[in-house]
Amino acid sequence: MARAVRDIAQDIRALSAEDKLDLLRTLIAELDTPADPDVERIWLETAQRRYRELVEGKVKGVPGPLVFERLHTRLGG
Repeated sequence: MARAVRDIAQDIRALSAEDKLDLLRTLIAELDTPADPDVERIWLETAQRRYRELVEGKVKGVPGPLVFERLHTRLGG
């Protein structure tokens, strides 16, 4: 790394609030992209397969409130 993170952080602190916000938005946008370019396709295929399994009766759906109740119990809330 050419510059230490400490130096970069110091430069960022010197920016205006608007410039900091622009930088933050840019960094979040970069981090928010899938690491694998095929991830969107894979998610879509998975969702379609699971929907077919539900429609065909291969799996049984669980009502949303029951899912949250189970999570609440499991997480000790």
